[in-house]
Amino acid sequence: MRRNPALGGGSEFPEVDPVTGRIAGARQLPSPNCDDRPVGSVVDLVVVHGISMPPGEFGGPWIDAMFTNTLPTDAHEHFASVATLRVSAHALIRRTGEIVQYVDCNRRAWHAGRSQWQGRADCNDYSIGIELEGTDATPYTSGQYVVLSRVVSALCRAYPGITPERVIGHSDVAPGRKTDPGIAFDWPLLRTLVRYELEVAPP
Repeated sequence: MRRNPALGGGSEFPEVDPVTGRIAGARQLPSPNCDDRPVGSVVDLVVVHGISMPPGEFGGPWIDAMFTNTLPTDAHEHFASVATLRVSAHALIRRTGEIVQYVDCNRRAWHAGRSQWQGRADCNDYSIGIELEGTDATPYTSGQYVVLSRVVSALCRAYPGITPERVIGHSDVAPGRKTDPGIAFDWPLLRTLVRYELEVAPP
C-alpha cells in the first residue's frame, strides 16, 4: 500500500483485492445485511450515498450500529423509525477520511433499494455502494474526496467494468425516492481526482 500524504503520514492508499473483495487499510466491521450476487453478475457500477446518524450529526457510533443491526431505539428519537431496517453498504468514508468496510465487494450489499440504471433494475446486483458521512446540503470534506477518489480508482483496477463514468449517486438510480449524496457533492472534483489517479498517478 502507498502512503497518502494528503491525509497524514499514517494514512495509506486503499487497494482492492478482487479475489477477497477487501479494501486494504479499511476497518473491517462485517454486516449481516448482505448476500451473494446472482450467478453471472458483473460488478460494473459504483453508487455514492450520503448518510448521517442521527440526521445532521457526525462522528458517533450509530452508522456502524445501523449497518450491524444494533441500533438502540432509545438512544435518539429518530432511531425507532429506522432500527428495523436491514440495510448496509460496502464501505463508509467518514468525515475524517477513515474507511469502514461492512461487506466484501464481491458480495451484494443492501444499499440501493428499488433502483435502476440505464434500463437495468436491481442495482444492488451489480454495484458497489459507498457511503459518505454527510448530508445533502453540508459540504463534504477534502479528505473524503481524496479517499473516495482512491477507493474508486482501486475499484476501477479491480473490476474492469467500472469506469469513472460509471460512478453515480443514489439519486441517479432512485430518482424521486432518494436525493443523496445531494447538492453539496462536487461531482466535477471527484471525476478530476479519479482521472488523475488512473491516468497520472498509477500505483
